[in-house]
Amino acid sequence: MLDSLYASRIQALRQSMAAHGVQACVVLSADPHLSEYLPDHWAARAWFSGFEGSAGTLLVTADFAGLWTDSRYWEQADADLAGTGIQTLRAGAPGVPMPPDWLAQHLPEGARVAVDGNTLSVTALRQWQAVLQPCKVAIVTDLDLVAEVWAGRPALPSAPVYEHMPPYACRTRMANIQAVREQMQQQGAQWHWLSSLDDIAWLLNLRGADVDYNPVFLAHVLVGADVVRLFIDTTKLDVGLVQALASDGVLVEPYDAVGGALACLPESDTVLFDPARVTVKLLAAAAFVQKLQGDNPSWRLKACKTPEEIAHVRQAMALDGAALCEFFAWFEAAQGRERITELTIDEKITAARARQPGFVSPSFSTIAAYNANGAMPHYHATAQSHAVIDGDGLLLIDSGGQYPGGTTDITRVVPVGQPSAEQKRDYTLVLRGMIALSQAHFPQGILSPLLDPIARAPLWQAGIEFGHGTGHGVGYFLNVHEGPQSISYRTPPKPSMAMAVGMITSNEPGVYRPGKWGVRIENLVVCQPAEQTEFGQFLHFETLTLCPIDTRCIVRELLAPAEVDWLNTYHARVRQTLLPLVDGAAREWLVQRTEAI
Repeated sequence: MLDSLYASRIQALRQSMAAHGVQACVVLSADPHLSEYLPDHWAARAWFSGFEGSAGTLLVTADFAGLWTDSRYWEQADADLAGTGIQTLRAGAPGVPMPPDWLAQHLPEGARVAVDGNTLSVTALRQWQAVLQPCKVAIVTDLDLVAEVWAGRPALPSAPVYEHMPPYACRTRMANIQAVREQMQQQGAQWHWLSSLDDIAWLLNLRGADVDYNPVFLAHVLVGADVVRLFIDTTKLDVGLVQALASDGVLVEPYDAVGGALACLPESDTVLFDPARVTVKLLAAAAFVQKLQGDNPSWRLKACKTPEEIAHVRQAMALDGAALCEFFAWFEAAQGRERITELTIDEKITAARARQPGFVSPSFSTIAAYNANGAMPHYHATAQSHAVIDGDGLLLIDSGGQYPGGTTDITRVVPVGQPSAEQKRDYTLVLRGMIALSQAHFPQGILSPLLDPIARAPLWQAGIEFGHGTGHGVGYFLNVHEGPQSISYRTPPKPSMAMAVGMITSNEPGVYRPGKWGVRIENLVVCQPAEQTEFGQFLHFETLTLCPIDTRCIVRELLAPAEVDWLNTYHARVRQTLLPLVDGAAREWLVQRTEAI
């Protein structure tokens, strides 16, 4: 029945395409803020296809429907799309064209491709046009075919907005605004336009709950030399907050007034905007004002956490680690005595975190993946499809929490029964890669993608590769994924990706064997100053995450003495920090799992 449901939705889209003389329609995983996690109102790609991964592009023509997604989701897409008539396209795989190239190959001259300009970034439009214009294929961005087809579409979210308060808010709203204004002035801009939700939340020291897992809210902002204009559903703000914002020169205006405000900017003024983070539709509204392209200043400002923020993150990591001790103690005691599924893991680990003071929510949907499911890096168990944790193998758990003093993201793999020799070898190689990056020293300002081979070297030496990046930036009680840094050699390096003190980044190499198992070990690390030499300032990583790394899967002889020393030192610190926070079974588990090897 579900399969026919998605087929009927695709057919309705085709009818709308035909009515508008459109030969293809592209449905992106995006909203007017180009967010990674979407409010239900903007989850059109999932509504049409049934594919629930966070990244994917649906392309529909009269006789073809395909969904492109990256290697994290290949197996999940195959399963989710089975029977829908939608084909999985493995983005990045050899011989697989990307959507613009596919269109260039299959559409005739004069064809029209509809992409909702509300969901298409300016940068992406230029990339599509570079491929399609030479083929005389037009991109139409002023048609919203989704709205015509999607009956019963969810309303926009309306969760209250609140202030991120001291002591956790370590920078004042005015300090943030002034830091952005200084960079605007340096670039000769009278206005700065922001649509990215985490940048707005950081700038204004506000938080919300419009998007699952991310404490952000739907809004746009125009920063001027003397005023900040916040475009938001005004019912989300109480009177006191509106007054507090006004005292800092922040004026509250209706969410849907942003287009008119952009259109009314003086033609002599210049507006700074990031073409990767604003949409085509809103850019069209700012037709007359002069435009200056560049990264959002807040991007790097919020990426470099202050010493005070890092201190709060350390406290959040300790709380998180205590919750994980409670969870893993339960898990090991329950094996063989209770029926445990991947869904049980999610329930128990979230409940353990919820008992910690200040816990707000998970920072993303928990990944609990047993054996073959672990080969899908972003696997998500459902009531209809999940594994029971029994027998022999490896259980991968990737989870995190939101606390007022920080955002956590951790992956651990634990044995169930008796793992195989090959599973242990994979585990040890991944651990070696993670330790290698943890120990790295590097010159200040190195571009983050260039660090990736450090973590991959032990795996490459064994003829093993993995498809995702090794590291992503992490917010401060904000999005679990943020830039500008990205430790991935597949990411084109940009000057904005220069590593700097205070950047919090994940460290998560992996191995994925389709149909068998997956291994990923992840800690969060923060850039700190290392030695200053005649060759310049060097940086290193301080590991923030506090949770034992299971030693039962380690092949001891594959580890070098320095790697053993790193692991034992890490476990000694984990034990010392977490012992005062746990008791009973959790304390016993912590002591056992932090024994030196």
